[in-house]
Amino acid sequence: MHDSNAKQIYAASSSNESHGAHLQQAVEFQRSQFPTLQAPGLGQANAPIGVFDSGVGGLTILSALRQELPSEDYIYVGDTAHCPYGLRSEAEITQLVLEIGRFLVERGVKLIVVACNAASQAALATLRSTFPVPFVGVVPAVKPAAQLTRKGRIGIIATNQAARSPYLQQLIADFARDLETYTHGCSELVTLVERGELDSPLAEEVVRQALSPVLSKDIDVLVLGCTHFPALRPVIERVAGNNVQVIDSGAAIARRTRSVLEAAALLKPSIKQGKQEAPGHLEVWCSGDPASFREIASRILGHPVVVRQASQLAQTSAAAAREEREE
Repeated sequence: MHDSNAKQIYAASSSNESHGAHLQQAVEFQRSQFPTLQAPGLGQANAPIGVFDSGVGGLTILSALRQELPSEDYIYVGDTAHCPYGLRSEAEITQLVLEIGRFLVERGVKLIVVACNAASQAALATLRSTFPVPFVGVVPAVKPAAQLTRKGRIGIIATNQAARSPYLQQLIADFARDLETYTHGCSELVTLVERGELDSPLAEEVVRQALSPVLSKDIDVLVLGCTHFPALRPVIERVAGNNVQVIDSGAAIARRTRSVLEAAALLKPSIKQGKQEAPGHLEVWCSGDPASFREIASRILGHPVVVRQASQLAQTSAAAAREEREE
């Protein structure tokens, strides 16, 4: 019934081609421009926390952060003009996130959470060596999965790029060496979330097809290795069934962020509002269409949000394309 729509989802997820290794030169040039960058939030406890992702998926991490650290202020950036990152080369991802890093640092953040598995794997080290603020990346929940499994068989779903990355293979070698692990790339689930198909018949059809390779292995733990995927949790849990435990890294990343802030004495002093902490301010930006982002973000966060467009971030890949033609 939803065959043609499902095919469109798969086609959209595989339409982006990486620009190639020459982008590394552009990355190095950008980094050379950053040493004089002003970082007004550096060392300031009252400064906001920056959070970014290729799209709306990182809002699942933002939700966990706001639950763990409700008094903090946040600036979120969704790079929807270039989503999904999971189909791009590491060089291109690095180029894109360097621009986002500069955008956030210039807006005075004290710490940045890279709420995207593909960006964390491709560019976290570069971000840390480029900007003066601390960074927290996301790590697929392989270690907890290894501790939870009773059958000794775990499944890991991620974007296409992350699923085949040496980083994920090293995590498996470190924490699940003696287990049967089954990884599968399904960037089509990112496309589902970005289209707002969070719990629909189409979503269930695409999720069922995407999970089939790992569910057929009789796993009992499924790792959501992309921050978009928790937005599909109701559908994923329904398709996986009661005998499969579904886990992600959102709460662990929020706790890690707290510990980094505490160690640097950067926790914002809480203000009581009755018996609860007064919630901090949230500022949301995207590089693509703010209207569609606002609709999906409001559904994921559970309340209306105001979204502004960071149009300068949308120019990054256009510049890269020009450089490629010139070469």
